[in-house]
Amino acid sequence: MLGKVNDITGYVLDTKDGEFGQCHDFLFDDRNWTIRYAVVKTAKWLPGQKVLISPVFLGSPDWVNQSIPVNLTRRQIEESPTLEEHAPVSLQYEIDNHEYYALPFYWVNQNMWQARPDSAGVIHPVVEPELPDVDEIEAQEGHLRSTEEVKGYRIIAGDGPVGHVDDFVIDDINWVLRYLVVDTRNWLPGRKVLVSPDWIESVHWVDKDVHLNIDSEVLKNSPEFDLSQPISRNYEIKLYDFYGHPYYWS
Repeated sequence: MLGKVNDITGYVLDTKDGEFGQCHDFLFDDRNWTIRYAVVKTAKWLPGQKVLISPVFLGSPDWVNQSIPVNLTRRQIEESPTLEEHAPVSLQYEIDNHEYYALPFYWVNQNMWQARPDSAGVIHPVVEPELPDVDEIEAQEGHLRSTEEVKGYRIIAGDGPVGHVDDFVIDDINWVLRYLVVDTRNWLPGRKVLVSPDWIESVHWVDKDVHLNIDSEVLKNSPEFDLSQPISRNYEIKLYDFYGHPYYWS
């Protein structure tokens, strides 16, 4: 199912034996826009700390009860590597986290989930991870981004600025960011449009700019995104047909 990141933020984590923390953010791999971790604030259980949980342990969000099923116990999370609440995520932390949960190192393979179609296959069966060469790991550093951080980035069309990143649409089956929600309030007041990461020409992370290979007039006439409505496959077909791109689901 497709849902907005803004809606999921704040959802409670529903572990095997009760609630544990709230989803505060998502970290994604900027090479393929795959969610690598849910950032969980655990003020009631681990004051001043946060933990990262891989989507391999997450079920589809419960949109009614505003919770996310987690295939872990509270003790497993409590004993996992933690970070100070405002600390950055270091490579060493990721290594420790993946070794604790016996997960493969995603950064040595640029596929979304190693050679598997979705996150669930990564741990079925569990395999002992092998630490790659340090040089190989270092070459992959710098690809982890925060959805909270990227919100607000400017959207630059082929002929100039058209708005900013307002939100993301997440696919809770494959745990990928399917779309950026573009707010065009300074250009087309009250209008939001969806743009697939596949249609991005480049991202200037230092300048906080997302460059599209789409002109502003095309965006202006693209199917409008209604925040109050779920994203149907019919809407996606209309969107992809408008831009003339092949469907990602075919």
